[in-house]
Amino acid sequence: MQKILFPGMDIEGSRLGLGCMRLPMDGDQVDEAKAIKLIRSAIDSGINYIDTAYPYHGGMSEVMVGKALQEGYREKVILATKLPPWKVNTYEDMEAILDEQLKKLQTDHIDFYLLHALNKDRFEMLKKLDYKKFLNDMLKKGKIKYPAFSFHDNAQVFLDILNDYPWRMAQVQMSILDTNAQATVKGMQAAREKGMAVVVMEPLRGGSLATAPKEVQALYDAFPVKRTPVEWALRFLYDMPEVTVVLSGMSNETQLAENIETFKAAKANVMGTDEKELIEKVVKAYLSRIKTGCTGCEYCQPCPKDIKIPHIFQGYDRALMFDNLQGFYKRYVKCVEGNCIKCGTCEAACPQQLPIMRYLEEIEADA
Repeated sequence: MQKILFPGMDIEGSRLGLGCMRLPMDGDQVDEAKAIKLIRSAIDSGINYIDTAYPYHGGMSEVMVGKALQEGYREKVILATKLPPWKVNTYEDMEAILDEQLKKLQTDHIDFYLLHALNKDRFEMLKKLDYKKFLNDMLKKGKIKYPAFSFHDNAQVFLDILNDYPWRMAQVQMSILDTNAQATVKGMQAAREKGMAVVVMEPLRGGSLATAPKEVQALYDAFPVKRTPVEWALRFLYDMPEVTVVLSGMSNETQLAENIETFKAAKANVMGTDEKELIEKVVKAYLSRIKTGCTGCEYCQPCPKDIKIPHIFQGYDRALMFDNLQGFYKRYVKCVEGNCIKCGTCEAACPQQLPIMRYLEEIEADA
């Protein structure tokens, strides 16, 4: 397993990290025996970055990780977990939640402690509660080693958070389809310029990139070197010099073995010009499948009939992109609380000048 020195820190991490959001299940419960075996197999195979969070698996992920890290395994890993801002109402809540997590994880400290899924509103709330004092106090008490955050919002919000505190790591969503979304590649570069580690989550877009629509697969098949869509997606990420660790939510030993094999060559700048050109073509092929191109700006909201237009359009485009229209239509009926009355308010407000009423009519007809 390829290792990398974290920027400005005396720790060496595996390029592949184990995300414990999708542990093996037995019905609707985590399969404890399989989960512990999987986590320990990952560590025995050289993976030493273990990522979990308070809400994963209904609060049981941290418990399973804590059990797996007994018998000497805790000392072998870099452990990351996250503070859930939506559970925080007072300053005191932050340390109380951290103490609960330490108990679940059966450890006296967290290596990387992240403020979870920050966006503008959550960050503003935590600023009012003096998150900086909390993190500084926890550092002094030795309950955490490195303050960090995970992120879901736009690039400007990312930079605002980045410049507000001396963070040591940022965890961001990134994939072949996300270079200009959320934190963006430029945001990742800004983090690295500050001497921060960058950990990537959702490298396969929740599994959507694990299989490819036919025109994308045709591009992969035509390339001289044969790799699966998963291998290409992961190779694209570990090639990026800004990336420290790529997280994968592996659910079984087969996925673990395949990812370990992929990461044997996990060094930055390993992709040739021809490979990068291939990825550019793949991205264009994915994007050519979308129809509405809705940016989610919400200028069309509120709708007089409470139709969640951005939610519907973006879900529709994702379904087209990943060949999952059946799944979209199952959810679509829950998104519409009334029928379009063709008042035209949305189209007058749309900065993209989308034919919203026609798109809604076409989607409704196909549902």
